[in-house]
Amino acid sequence: MKLLLDTHILLWAAADIAPPSLRVYLEDESDTLLFSAASIWEIVIKRQLGRPDFLVDPNLLYRGLIDNGYEPLSISAEHALLTATLPAIHKDPFDRILLAQSIAENAQLITADGILTAYPAPVLLIKDKPGNQ
Repeated sequence: MKLLLDTHILLWAAADIAPPSLRVYLEDESDTLLFSAASIWEIVIKRQLGRPDFLVDPNLLYRGLIDNGYEPLSISAEHALLTATLPAIHKDPFDRILLAQSIAENAQLITADGILTAYPAPVLLIKDKPGNQ
């Protein structure tokens, strides 16, 4: 199964603090783990803004993800255009592009954001948080 990790899920996986319900997917060798250029971009922006939950060095994160077999997913014009067809449930542009990518690439979007389950997209909700193990 193709799995697209949203930004917070990606950070949990990279920091090795993924809760058990997420580890099941990350450790399944039959799954293809994808990360979006949108997530790297979001991390760069929020790190520059000084957000304490985005202190990771995006260059090191990117290299670590590649070294651990995660596959990068570029943002295409098709992905961008697909965001226009999504209902206006969530205003976050990073989440909207991730949703569009999951639809276009036939990949499950793994998220901890319950709002995203309201979209007509393949979304897999992780309900437990790091530290709730």
